[in-house]
Amino acid sequence: MRVMAQMGMVMNLDKCIGCHTCSVTCKQAWTNRAGTEYVWFNNVETRPGQGYPRRYEDQDRWYGGWSLNKRGRLVLRAGGRVKKLFGIFASPVQPELKDYYEPWTYDYKTLVDAPLGDDFPVARPKSLITGEDTKITWSANWDDNLGGSRDNGHLDPLVERVRRESEDKIRFAYEQTFMFYLPRICEHCLNPSCMASCPSGAIYKRVEDGIVLVDQDRCRGWRQCVTGCPYKKIYFNHKTGKAEKCTFCYPRVEVGLPTVCSETCVGRLRYLGLFLYDADAVTAAASVTDPQDLYDAQMNVLLDPHDPAVQAEARAQGIPEDWIDAARRSPVYALAKVYKVALPLHPEYRTMPMVWYVPPLSPVVDLLRDQGHDGEDAGNLFGAIDALRIPVEYLAELFTAGDTERVTAVLRRLAAMRSFMRGISLGEDPDESIAGSVGMDGQSMYEMYRLMAIAKYSERYVIPKAHVEQAHDLEELGCSLDFDGGPGMQDSSPLGEASGRPVPVAVDTFHALRERQTTDEIASGPGLRGRVNLLNWDGRGAPPGLFPDTPTAPGAGSGPGERP
Repeated sequence: MRVMAQMGMVMNLDKCIGCHTCSVTCKQAWTNRAGTEYVWFNNVETRPGQGYPRRYEDQDRWYGGWSLNKRGRLVLRAGGRVKKLFGIFASPVQPELKDYYEPWTYDYKTLVDAPLGDDFPVARPKSLITGEDTKITWSANWDDNLGGSRDNGHLDPLVERVRRESEDKIRFAYEQTFMFYLPRICEHCLNPSCMASCPSGAIYKRVEDGIVLVDQDRCRGWRQCVTGCPYKKIYFNHKTGKAEKCTFCYPRVEVGLPTVCSETCVGRLRYLGLFLYDADAVTAAASVTDPQDLYDAQMNVLLDPHDPAVQAEARAQGIPEDWIDAARRSPVYALAKVYKVALPLHPEYRTMPMVWYVPPLSPVVDLLRDQGHDGEDAGNLFGAIDALRIPVEYLAELFTAGDTERVTAVLRRLAAMRSFMRGISLGEDPDESIAGSVGMDGQSMYEMYRLMAIAKYSERYVIPKAHVEQAHDLEELGCSLDFDGGPGMQDSSPLGEASGRPVPVAVDTFHALRERQTTDEIASGPGLRGRVNLLNWDGRGAPPGLFPDTPTAPGAGSGPGERP
């Protein structure tokens, strides 16, 4: 047994309202740069839908993840080294720009500067790739208003798979329409196929916390990682010619702060914490023959941090004591392994994903209530799970490789928690029989409720800080996500400057902050490109442009750019 630490995330889909706050804040923090206009490290998909990039789950087309060969050994679905060598200069097995979307802006100049006339000017959409007029046909969550619609629902690869088994399983009739939101980030897998696909060895998994990163100095832009990732969470920066991906906000995690998407989630649906796992058992777990056994195999890889033998081996492997304590208090371990209500996304890809999901239950409660029943009565809830508006078969294709019994067991636990706590809220004695019907006791059910419903900030995010002695190992030279002029990035030049007009505000913010920290003067130099940045204005004086020019009264003494 070789104990290693892995940062993980759990998302409670019952709480996601599809507001996209997580996506927007992630975009502003990490991909608000030229060359990454179409890149969304975090995106929220409406299911059923095609996802982003469109139909990324169709591995019969994209060949992402792992499969077993005739000898039962793990092999990349896209082929081994020899096959990749022959296709290294042309990799057609990956999404094109149209499968993401062609990023655009609008011709605001025409709208603002158009002369007075009878017709109202129009700001035409302009491609950020070519600069020409474009037609908007797809985007990061194009399915948002089409989820569950009869005309588009059948395009979901999972709907196709379920329908092949039984034509009656999923119908898009009005009374059966269903939808829910699915936030997605990089899975930071225990067995990452992107890392195995990279010819340059640029993708690596950090020993300290398991976060998967891209070494920009070693990346040569072969894009084999894009093909190899079954979740299509690695992107190609068409300006720098490098691959980029979600970093699990490692600069924040190293100092004990949650990821940006977690910090800004208005639904408080994300949990962050530490897993301890047996690194020696990963390959065997990913190699089990039956895809429906992969969930159990992955659960067996996760170790009990309360076990003295595990703790002793963790110390022997150099894991600090406070990290072991964090693993004991980890909310993600509790939800995934103790309460068993969190499930991995597409375990059949055999990558051992470490971002987990609590499947949604809400619609069944609303349905029962609308029919005049007590929506949180245990008998009603348990009896209605098989008739969920969100088909159990669909959820099983997402989280358990089609094992509906596993999903039903999770939904029964969630339903039992609601019924159990409902009795307590009404002043009744706890009904231990409800907890016992799903293999739990009242105390553990209350603890699960507290974690999922009313947990405090420090309970939802249990993030051990990096140690000083690890500082050298945690250095990331040439970070892929530094913007122009930042550390590790070359200056802009005519070669490779593919898009990015106008300059992102984040770039100006960076330059203004750097100038303000290194000079005693007002941050208003030429690096700000004539834009006044109130975020970095410290109130010392007024830089030109902060206030509009005003006519100066004779003898008033105030000039242009000065406040009278």
